[in-house]
Amino acid sequence: MARLTTEQLQEKYKALNAFEDEYAAKGYRVIAGIDEAGRGPLAGPVVAACCILDPDKPVLGLDDSKKLSEKKREALFPEIKEKALAYAVVAVDAQTIDNINILEATKKAMRECVSQISEKLAPDLLLIDAVKLEGVTQEVVPIIKGDAKSNSIAAASVLAKVTRDHIMCGYDKEYPGYGFAKHKGYGTKDHYAAIREQGMTPIHRRSFLKVIH
Repeated sequence: MARLTTEQLQEKYKALNAFEDEYAAKGYRVIAGIDEAGRGPLAGPVVAACCILDPDKPVLGLDDSKKLSEKKREALFPEIKEKALAYAVVAVDAQTIDNINILEATKKAMRECVSQISEKLAPDLLLIDAVKLEGVTQEVVPIIKGDAKSNSIAAASVLAKVTRDHIMCGYDKEYPGYGFAKHKGYGTKDHYAAIREQGMTPIHRRSFLKVIH
């Protein structure tokens, strides 16, 4: 895939800023994007991130984190944290996921993100990738496939994905033999085989593995 020129990246950034521009024109002053990583894996936490980008410091190359290469995500990760007006990242563990279900665990992580970021800079609008988030005081705008349509959500997507990947690489050292650094907890053939051979670890989601359990 050919690399985009700086001019093309700038044009893409403008295109992905349509929601931010629309709501800024309506009078919203602090717009935050929210996204999560890790709703589908068999192991590890679900991670949510909330990010308020600085309009004067554009982060070029943002997109749905799943569409970006690992190398690109790792490059954007520190740039987002450096340039953002504020951000927060929260992980909710496997035990909590089992106790309250993955959707509620995802919303819990998102609400905690909003709470944490509000201590630094309180947003007055939340753009969220698809999820209808209750329990917050801000107006919420769920956007289907928002991580590919909004710079703010895309930035949160990268923060959540890279943070979770780093967590799973750490677990790979703590629980060797499962391949967490490779598959990040998702249900690959090798992962299922490792569970059957070695059993479940404390980071496995029992509710996702009822047949094996």
